[in-house]
Amino acid sequence: MSMGPDFSDGNVPQRSFGERLLGAIKLDATVYEEVEHTPDAMGQAAGVVVLAVVARTFGVPGDGGLVIGLLSGFIGWLIGTAVIWLIGVQILKHTSDFQELLRTLGFASAPQVLYVLGILPLGPLAPLLLLAVGVLGLFAWVIAVRQALDVTTGRSIVICLLAQIPGFVILLLAVAATPPA
Repeated sequence: MSMGPDFSDGNVPQRSFGERLLGAIKLDATVYEEVEHTPDAMGQAAGVVVLAVVARTFGVPGDGGLVIGLLSGFIGWLIGTAVIWLIGVQILKHTSDFQELLRTLGFASAPQVLYVLGILPLGPLAPLLLLAVGVLGLFAWVIAVRQALDVTTGRSIVICLLAQIPGFVILLLAVAATPPA
């Protein structure tokens, strides 16, 4: 079941990095399908993660700094991809490889570039902007997973929700282990 254009003939569009970045922000499913089928887009996917981290560092107050942001951004990208791959490919038996998922999920970080708008003096609207960018990012992950695993949107949502469970468990354990102040 293909949820996007058929690139099986090897005729994959070759958009520029900027076109792919903008398309990913606009949730254009063909961009996610394109990077899935373009092994050379791995560097671009990593570039999107870097841009997202830089934008978040400057646009979201108290985000921990650039070095910590880059480390957590790349570690989160790898772990998130690994969890999606484990659930989607190993458990649910959908077809994709780790590299395809890594590229599409790297581009799913594209909406986070909009966090840079947080530097604007938006006053009480700033939290709404941050929320909107976060929601857009969730939609991007659903589309990226849908395209990489060739599943329905509903199935992609379920896979993305299941992938959040390990993070929530770790968070709960960390909170439980923190002594009261």
